[in-house]
Amino acid sequence: MNSENPETGLDFLRAIIDGRRPQPPISATLGFELVGAEPGLAIFEGETGEHLYNPMGSVHGGYLATLLDSALGSAVCTLLPGGSGYTTAQLNVNLVRPAFAHTGKLRATGRTIHVGRTIATAEAQLIGVADGKLYAHATTTCAIFGPR
Repeated sequence: MNSENPETGLDFLRAIIDGRRPQPPISATLGFELVGAEPGLAIFEGETGEHLYNPMGSVHGGYLATLLDSALGSAVCTLLPGGSGYTTAQLNVNLVRPAFAHTGKLRATGRTIHVGRTIATAEAQLIGVADGKLYAHATTTCAIFGPR
């Protein structure tokens, strides 16, 4: 989002989902996408695979954290007025089970807890689409900034 564009954060994210705006570049790099946005809620989905493995032979925790961070920040974004932006100031991730190539699609659902003038907080869960299991959960604090 930028200060020259009056669309709200929710409008901005819905334009990505509808294909009127491109998915962020990191989506192509890591193979995930924004699939849902409502006020105070954002959903990302990503496919696991061996290309995401760490040296221990499971999906790298950084991939799980990135899915969660994306859902958290985008949930905050859904409640921002036009011309505002955000950045992650703090991210806390709890990895509760390993993911593997055969795990398949993971869904990160972020929900806002509080969105104020300068600070926002949100929480998210990362669930296996096929098995319904919780793989990780997270919280964030985001700094909110206005038009530059």
